[in-house]
Amino acid sequence: MIEIELSTGPHREAVERRLRAWAEEDAVGRLWRRDATLWSSDPETPELADRLGWLDLPETSPGALGPVEELRASVPFWFTDLVLLGMGGSSLAPEVISCTMPGEGLPLTLVDTTHPGAIRDLDWLRPANSLFVVASKSGTTLETLSLFRYFWSRTAEVVEDPGEHFVAITDRGSPLAALARERGFRAVFEAPPDVGGRFSALSPFGLVPAALAGADLPALLDEAVVAADACKDDIRHNPGFLLGAALGELALAGRDKLTFEASPDWAAFPEWAEQLVAESLGKDDRGIIPIIDEPPRDPAAYGDDRVFVGLILSGEAAREAEQWGDADETPARLDALEAAGHPVLRMRLEEPGELGALFFVWEVGVAMAGSVLGIHPFNQPDVQLAKRLARLAMAGETPSDEAMTDDAETDPDADADPQADDTVDLVWELPRFGHAPPRNPPPPDVDGIRSRVHEFLDEVEPTDYIAVQAYLAGGEEEDNLLVALRAALAGATGAATTLGYGPRFLHSTGQLHKGGADNGVFLQLVDDAGTHVHVPESDFTFRQLIRAQALGDLGALARRERRTLRVRVGGPEGLGLRRLIQLVEERG
Repeated sequence: MIEIELSTGPHREAVERRLRAWAEEDAVGRLWRRDATLWSSDPETPELADRLGWLDLPETSPGALGPVEELRASVPFWFTDLVLLGMGGSSLAPEVISCTMPGEGLPLTLVDTTHPGAIRDLDWLRPANSLFVVASKSGTTLETLSLFRYFWSRTAEVVEDPGEHFVAITDRGSPLAALARERGFRAVFEAPPDVGGRFSALSPFGLVPAALAGADLPALLDEAVVAADACKDDIRHNPGFLLGAALGELALAGRDKLTFEASPDWAAFPEWAEQLVAESLGKDDRGIIPIIDEPPRDPAAYGDDRVFVGLILSGEAAREAEQWGDADETPARLDALEAAGHPVLRMRLEEPGELGALFFVWEVGVAMAGSVLGIHPFNQPDVQLAKRLARLAMAGETPSDEAMTDDAETDPDADADPQADDTVDLVWELPRFGHAPPRNPPPPDVDGIRSRVHEFLDEVEPTDYIAVQAYLAGGEEEDNLLVALRAALAGATGAATTLGYGPRFLHSTGQLHKGGADNGVFLQLVDDAGTHVHVPESDFTFRQLIRAQALGDLGALARRERRTLRVRVGGPEGLGLRRLIQLVEERG
């Protein structure tokens, strides 16, 4: 079972007071009785009492593994790849499970992008030898359905019965469930309706793809059962409540940048935790900002807004790693951070199966941190605005509200100018998509560009965070340049940094960006997205879709009066990103 050690420094008494208050209020019993007044004085508040089904999953999921095992056994030997089509909570858990508990099943590829360049990069997939899992709780997720239609079309071109290559995971009675049965999917798994997407790791959303990838689900769920029992224990020995009290009280004290440090064996987990924390606790102008994969700094360089969580490999596995020369530097890093005066929460784990316990403890901890902060942890009130504005952009409409910003797109036609007047263009010499190069282009206003970038950075306070929103294709070169950009931004401002590829982050940290405190500064990176890739059975392309999503999110941020800058990058060998890094480093 997970061992938790809280080193909260001067905030220890606040955490102790919270634990005493919870003990007096029987908070543990109230959670397990589904008492919605832990979060709201109105027990009828929507999406509270009817979103606590995740508490039952450690007990109920083992008994539901039969159909999952039947599906795994039925997969033909000539299937060589498993492709998961899903966004946010519907897709991140199986990716973490397959990375942390690799098995002998099909190799898992997660597809959660609408960038046409990234879609084209998947040409290596052989649909005739692939099994596609389509995961959407609502059954209406635009990105997931667009990806389904694309891969269905590709599969139908090479096999007689494409339905045998598809599995659906969704809520009972959803449009996706109906579509799957209509088209003869190999299997349809219906998830409990009282479990939200980000709390669904131990439901069919997490377990079905993980089983197909070969994960040891009995071991995972055994540890989840142990964790659930521990989270019914006395408050002093209850890992979920200890975590929730620490997260909540530290955030109230201004330590709202929850920064993850993980041993290599647990390196995949923070990405799942990021969406759980951000979407659950980033609302009502409050919240906790999860920071993952941030380039490391000297411990003394961090501000008083940080709290560090360490996921540490311990026990026999750690000793064996050290014996083979793979000593983990994470414990020493955490010791140095604590010595520098930062709160540190250490979580020690020995076996990969303890991932099941880790999922459940964090779900309880985040839910109870919401109780401390006075936040409803199970809804997402601010995500619909960006979707609505994206739909308007797709339709070629501009909202009458002037806060949509000057660069609202008014024409989704393939030849329309994809860049708005307010966009900083760092690849000025490259023609925009669908346009011939100008015969006599004006010289670039390099000083003006530099001024725009530096003015944006001047708005950043050290206690802010800079969210890099990359509506880009990704890939090794781009990934490395974005890491360098985060380091440059930190050096120039002292602020924390986050990174998310669009539209993936819209289903993870997007709620926090719009609904959390006004301490976020947003750098939206776009490119021309290359040639069109049509979405079958629709009247739009992936290029139109991702551009509309970027504009919709920018408009939603503007309506929340967030500080934003939109930059056009791209070009050969990362030209635009390299220029941006140089401009940021000049400011530092």
